[in-house]
Amino acid sequence: MAPPPASRGAVCRPAGRQTAPRADMVGPGTGPPVGAVPDGVRTVELPENLGIPGGRNVGIEAFGAAGSDVDALLFLDDDGLLPHTDTADLLREAFAADPVLGIVSFRITDPETGLTQRRHVPRLRASDPLRSSRVTTFLGGASAVRTRVLAQVGALPGGFFYAHEETDLAWRALDAGWMIDYRADMVLNHPTMPPSRHAVYHRMVARNRVWLARRNLPAPVVPFYLGVWVLLTLVRRPSVSALKAWFGGFREGWATPCGPRRPMKWRTVWRLTRLGRPPVI
Repeated sequence: MAPPPASRGAVCRPAGRQTAPRADMVGPGTGPPVGAVPDGVRTVELPENLGIPGGRNVGIEAFGAAGSDVDALLFLDDDGLLPHTDTADLLREAFAADPVLGIVSFRITDPETGLTQRRHVPRLRASDPLRSSRVTTFLGGASAVRTRVLAQVGALPGGFFYAHEETDLAWRALDAGWMIDYRADMVLNHPTMPPSRHAVYHRMVARNRVWLARRNLPAPVVPFYLGVWVLLTLVRRPSVSALKAWFGGFREGWATPCGPRRPMKWRTVWRLTRLGRPPVI
């Protein structure tokens, strides 16, 4: 199947309207030319579509090895907008106040309705998007990562191309002792769109789910985690074509290399459970 369309959305940058001291901005173009950009924005033209994590990894390296030239990086989709001018200041305060805070996930709202989709709240109890909390994953296109996290646990898994790459990084960060916050007061405006708009959505979601488990979970947890997701997929009653693509991706996840396996510690399994999302769902 064809990969997701080439995109300019693998952007590693802060918004230019922030009142905080100026920060550098980089926009990698994964596929088509980047085109015109605002003054002060550096661009990196890539000859091929590396996918979302691959493009963001290029953005990271534009700030030195593992982003070492800066303290933290913002990842913002190119069709998103930070409507508040103090987001960068809030991030600086959050990272300064909490030395174990490694990743911050923003609240995503539709620019017209102001509503937040349930899937954009990175926890199981997602009915109140205005409640900030510790979480176990984050939204890649609306987030900030302390570069010490990247130096310690590595970058996003480029081979994933699309889907679940944030959870892979989140689990590795949590296993290394870092924490992740969902902050409702840090807002990114982004048009409401179904993730299934991509032709490869079902295949890659399933394949990467298997890769995620194979790479990160203790062996006894793997069948429980994947078994739960098989059941959830069936309960959601997708179309026949979607289900066929999903199970094709599931098989692909077992048949293809997933990258290095570094199973998390059992204490990390317990930490995920205490944070409200045990790694079986």
